[in-house]
Amino acid sequence: MGIFGRRNDQTATATTTAPVNPDLAALTGEYTIDPAHSTIGFVARHAMVTNVKGGFQEFTGTLRLDGSDPSRSTATIDVVMDSIDTGNADRDGHLRTADFFRTEEFPAMTFRSTRAEALGGDDYRITGDLTILGTTRPLTIDLEFNGAATDPFGNERVGFEGKAEILRSEWGLTWNAALETGGVLVSDRIRLSLDISAIRKTA
Repeated sequence: MGIFGRRNDQTATATTTAPVNPDLAALTGEYTIDPAHSTIGFVARHAMVTNVKGGFQEFTGTLRLDGSDPSRSTATIDVVMDSIDTGNADRDGHLRTADFFRTEEFPAMTFRSTRAEALGGDDYRITGDLTILGTTRPLTIDLEFNGAATDPFGNERVGFEGKAEILRSEWGLTWNAALETGGVLVSDRIRLSLDISAIRKTA
C-alpha cells in the first residue's frame, strides 16, 4: 500500500514527488492482501468521553506495485460489512442495521486507488474512491512502507501501515442520539487504520 497508485483504466494523474529508493524496483509485481496477518480498523468517539475501537474480520484485496514509479501502481480492497467486530455483540448488531451500515442492502465497502505520491523515505500518500452505502467519495491515506521479507514458507511479503480520518456523515452515516449533558453519542469523525501484509503472486 505504500506504493499504491491509480487504477489500470485511468491515465496517471500524479507524479512521484520525491526520489524513489532504487531497492523498491525489485518489489514490482502483483500481490494479494493476507487477511490473516492484516487489520482494517476504526476508532469512534463514544458519549464524548471515550473511544470505541473496531474492525472488520473479512476482506480481500490486491496490489499491483511498481517500485520504480509508485504512481503507476494500483490497489483494491473489498470489505465484508457483516464482519464488523467491536467486541460487543449488541453493538455489532446495531451497526449492521438501517441505523448504520444496512448490511443486507449494502454488503460491501470498497476502496479503489486513483493516485499516489512518494513523500520521501518510507512515507507515501494514496488517494482513492471509498464506497459505503452506495456513496463514493475520495479518501486520502497517509502510509508508511514497513519493508519486505520472505517468510518461512517461501512467500515474498510486503507490509504497510496507513492512517486516515473521515466524517461518516459524508457517506450517509448520520444516526445519532443527543446526550443530556450536551453533545452526541457517536462522533462524526472516525479514525481509520490499516496494517497490511501482502503476498506476491507467483506465475
